[in-house]
Amino acid sequence: MDALLFKLLFFIVALAILIAVHEFGHFWVARKLGVKVLRFSIGFGRPLWKRVGKVDETEFVVASIPLGGYVKMLDEREAPVDPEEQARAFNRQSLPVRSAIVVAGPLFNFLFAIFAFWLIFVTGDTGIRPLVGEVSEASRAEQIGFQPGDEILAVSGKPTPSWELVIYELLGRSLVEPTLSIHVRTKEGDERHYSLQTEGLQALAEEGQILKGLGLSPARLILPPVIDEVLVGEPADRAGLQSGDRIISVDGEAVENWNQWVEYVRARPEQSLQMEVERASQILTISLTPTSRKEGDKTIGRVGAGPKVPEGLRESYQSLVRYGPIEAVGRSMAKTWDYSILMLRMLGKMIVGEVSVKNLSGPISIADYAGKSASHGMVYFLKFLAVVSISLGVLNLLPIPVLDGGHLFFFLIEAVKGSPLSEHFMEQGQKMGMLILLAIMGLAIFIDLNRYLG
Repeated sequence: MDALLFKLLFFIVALAILIAVHEFGHFWVARKLGVKVLRFSIGFGRPLWKRVGKVDETEFVVASIPLGGYVKMLDEREAPVDPEEQARAFNRQSLPVRSAIVVAGPLFNFLFAIFAFWLIFVTGDTGIRPLVGEVSEASRAEQIGFQPGDEILAVSGKPTPSWELVIYELLGRSLVEPTLSIHVRTKEGDERHYSLQTEGLQALAEEGQILKGLGLSPARLILPPVIDEVLVGEPADRAGLQSGDRIISVDGEAVENWNQWVEYVRARPEQSLQMEVERASQILTISLTPTSRKEGDKTIGRVGAGPKVPEGLRESYQSLVRYGPIEAVGRSMAKTWDYSILMLRMLGKMIVGEVSVKNLSGPISIADYAGKSASHGMVYFLKFLAVVSISLGVLNLLPIPVLDGGHLFFFLIEAVKGSPLSEHFMEQGQKMGMLILLAIMGLAIFIDLNRYLG
């Protein structure tokens, strides 16, 4: 229950931030261009908080349904306007002014993403080095030459200092390139290039299994079987284990690393284990019984002891990407552009049926990602906000009535036609746009439910 509330909290926080950014774009540009703003609302429905501003007596509102927001401007199509204020009505503005106000919302989403990526690059983005641990037999990775210990340096010329970037480049490049050139450094220090056919990569990405589908698994941090922390009152403490003890064997089976020891313990809850440990050059025999704990639908064993990590070992599995404040501007703009193009390509491929709609994420998935990213730290939450902000920017520019892109599409027709569109035409377009949005949202929620319940 606590985990659910945590995810819900950060889902609401993320929505509030991104909606505020989007609506502030409309609000700020409208005011700068002389249009009167009546209300700036985060959320829909009954107001939970309201304040009246000094300029134009604009109402600033936080409403009860946090699934969107709006900026209400003076408009003769919605209510009568005093003659002395007609010049400040939105509908009285020129096409360039109206277009600027409408496009400002998505534009601010992109600017927010650029700022978030800039902040990440300046402070430093720590990732996991793309070191290959295992290569499955008869897999695509083995067939093209991958070997354990390879480090992936680049995909189609794009540097990939982390597994996150490897997966991103594999997915993004597979949408436009039939063959990828993967640059690796072997564990012997030689550099090679592997050629990977991209057919089917998008299907592997649907369930987040692109590496597993290729037959690759990241190298795991191999720790020596040496105890560091012993929790008071836990089985390890009660059995007499101490910090610095090296585990030699358990039930007569040699223990070579910490992962092996953990797997052995997890598989034997409430079972007595006979251990041999080395302490101060002496071999001691210790009897220990792990307690049981539920983990999902499994019952696992635990003893309450943590491993000793040799100095520098963890850092050898990590990568750090950091740029100076000036260079970070260009890098963050390029990253925002790359993500935007990737999303447009994915949408295009979905429309023509070349990419499955299973790649869509609804509110359940977004809430889950919000909670998980926040639990890993501020950098991960910032990345999440940046990517979702780009998604909102791209989605809102689609030429669907009700969205900003739909308004821009109507403005384009008006420019070609030479006169405003009829009220009836725009009303029918809004209804059609609402039906399209409801259908997309319904599909996304269905995919979410199928993903988490099925």
